[in-house]
Amino acid sequence: MKLFLSAGEPSGDLHGANLIRSLRTRLPLIQIRGFGGPRMEAAGAQLNYHLTEFAVMGFSRVIRHLPTFFRLADLAENHFRYEKPDALVLIDYPGFNFHLGRRAHALGIPVYYFVPPQLWAWRRGRVRQVRKWCSCVLTALPFEDDWYRQHGVTTEYIGHPYFDELAHQQLDCDFLAQQQSQSGRIVGLLPGSRDQEVSANFAMMLEAAKRIHSNCPDTRFLVAAFNQRHASDLAQFVQGHRLPIEIHTGRTPEVIQLSTACIAVSGSVSLELMFRAKPTVIVYRMAPLALWLARRLVKLRYFTLVNLLANEEIFPEIATSCDESERIVAHLMDWLTDPVGYTRLVNQICQLRDRFARPGACAHAADFLLRSVQMKRQHAA
Repeated sequence: MKLFLSAGEPSGDLHGANLIRSLRTRLPLIQIRGFGGPRMEAAGAQLNYHLTEFAVMGFSRVIRHLPTFFRLADLAENHFRYEKPDALVLIDYPGFNFHLGRRAHALGIPVYYFVPPQLWAWRRGRVRQVRKWCSCVLTALPFEDDWYRQHGVTTEYIGHPYFDELAHQQLDCDFLAQQQSQSGRIVGLLPGSRDQEVSANFAMMLEAAKRIHSNCPDTRFLVAAFNQRHASDLAQFVQGHRLPIEIHTGRTPEVIQLSTACIAVSGSVSLELMFRAKPTVIVYRMAPLALWLARRLVKLRYFTLVNLLANEEIFPEIATSCDESERIVAHLMDWLTDPVGYTRLVNQICQLRDRFARPGACAHAADFLLRSVQMKRQHAA
């Protein structure tokens, strides 16, 4: 059996790698090609291109890379045409993956969406395209499954694959012990995995940290940098600020585990924050025009996955085009100074985690894909 997988972001690379391991456990000789990143490659995929290098957001950034995207789409189409994989498995990244899906469908190749795009949040009209060329959407969230089904899309609810990763995470005990040996409560700062997220949000996080420390001098701060380049940029941000602040690369799970509370950029990391029951302010700062458009395009009451699962604001949300550090500080100070209210919120998060944070999505997806593709092969024969 031959599959082609396409992931264009670090989170998709992570989920793709876990799916590949589940597939290879069940079918060791399966051939997997595609677009992705280092995790998928390490899991056994032969990559035609490291697409995660182009995890871009924003209109101008996408335009700048359009020639590369068109070249890669042509490369994939040639592979579909001459190598004839048994199926194409798309992982989020809709702007590019939609083009692959249409091209594969036109060539008679079954298309599956693993970790589907959040069309229920914005650009809902694109569901017509998914309904037309996608054999099945493997949904990650209960309300997501309901929404896709209501729009005539064939689905298989598998749960969120992020919980597969979290269930098997091994924290660095030495790092935890070293940090816990120091005095003071920890507030975690998680500025995101994309360059533009870091540059847009970290200054506001740093201003909030300064105010928190002024009110609670025993508080110190750990910053979770996605990579070493981000760590170097963040170090320049904090230079000259007299704050007890440390920047660590590749330590996001440990930073979350150590923190009393966190400030995080919106994204799937909110599920990890829920998994570890950490009260968190979710922020997303963008240009005024982008914020204006988002408020008109996004059709949801909340933009954070945890709040969508709870159907209430468990994690305070701040989407803004200006400095909202005062609002961030207000929430953090409540948690740092009111132990009863803090414990009540932690218990609420734990109840939500117990309902939704269940591993097994990748195993379910692998079983479904192998069964479905095999049935299509038998039908075609």
